[in-house]
Amino acid sequence: MDQPIIELKNVKKSFGESLVLKGVNLSIYKGQITTVIGKSGGGKSVLLKNIIGLLTPDEGEILFEGKAKSSMTKAEKQAWRRRISYVFQGTALFDSMTIFENIALPLSEKRRTPKDKIRLAVMERMEQLDITSIADKYPSQISGGMKKRVGLARALVTGPEIVLFDEPTTGLDPIRKSAVLAMISDYQKRFGFTGVVVSHEIPDIFFISQRVAMLNDGMVHFEGSPDALQASGDPTIQRFLRGIETPHDNLTELSTRAQIQHRYHAEMDQLTRHETAFSLAMFTIENLASVPDHAGHVTGQTVLRNFAQELKRHLRPSDTCARFGMDRILAVLPNTGQDEAKGLLSHVLSVMDKSRIVDSDMAKAMCLSVRADVVQATEESTIQDILASAESAGPHTVVQSVC
Repeated sequence: MDQPIIELKNVKKSFGESLVLKGVNLSIYKGQITTVIGKSGGGKSVLLKNIIGLLTPDEGEILFEGKAKSSMTKAEKQAWRRRISYVFQGTALFDSMTIFENIALPLSEKRRTPKDKIRLAVMERMEQLDITSIADKYPSQISGGMKKRVGLARALVTGPEIVLFDEPTTGLDPIRKSAVLAMISDYQKRFGFTGVVVSHEIPDIFFISQRVAMLNDGMVHFEGSPDALQASGDPTIQRFLRGIETPHDNLTELSTRAQIQHRYHAEMDQLTRHETAFSLAMFTIENLASVPDHAGHVTGQTVLRNFAQELKRHLRPSDTCARFGMDRILAVLPNTGQDEAKGLLSHVLSVMDKSRIVDSDMAKAMCLSVRADVVQATEESTIQDILASAESAGPHTVVQSVC
């Protein structure tokens, strides 16, 4: 694997007699989103503040592109600091400043930056995040979700290579939480920055993360992909995941990923014992990522929620569905072979009430393209098989436009 852009080696940090970080080892790779999870008060935010330099480790090293920060000159440290930006947990906007002035602040602090260049840079970021209409408003005049967008605009206005997010969805409702995560993912792909996110939004945060680090007792207990974390049999990891499990997915009100995996294994047991057929179907809204261009990220997540509820309304009571990505829903179809499943899905997609999914204004702007891939389970198949099959259309793919 490539050299990490940021690496923590045996980093320790204490406050008085309280040792918060007890020897953290962590690698962060360029162009990826790495999410730090763990119990509340476990040192996640402290870790971020050590990376950006708001705190200094008591022991250990933080390396930037292989060079220890402790061995850098003052000029080198300042150069690195300019490459990193920070999105605070509460956005930390100044109430006495307009939205434009808040976003311009990192550039205004650099006395050599001409005012016309500051204005161009700020307006460019505001246009990209669709917030130009609130330039002259004050933080008290905009919503919590809009404040998150302003905080991100301020973090991006300097063109950073690395952006650190401290609990970016705190205090938001399920749709706006998902919208903020979608926004982070969208702009990370668009601008190419390396993201480090501290979050409690599990499993939602896994949908946008390439890597996950789990802090436990002041140390990194796990570091790897979201799938590897969720598949781990480690008792500490499983206790943590079970402790935050909810009765249903907060955004879509469908089953959780853990519940659908349990259902999958139950159906697999029936197949093995009694040769009872069942199928898996992956529904993908192929152009969901383009919805924010027309109507914003909140609308995009509202469309996903509405589609999920409409899908559940038309599938059979015995079928189980769960969100499996930013634009995907997986369904387990018991007692159903592949051909029967394809017919069922064709019918379901054709009878959906489009007005329940998209409003009339959005329907005029674009059509949603929904794809359903069906695979009949065999004794050797896994849920990952359907995920792989969803990458390429085959004879058992159903595509439907929703306008």
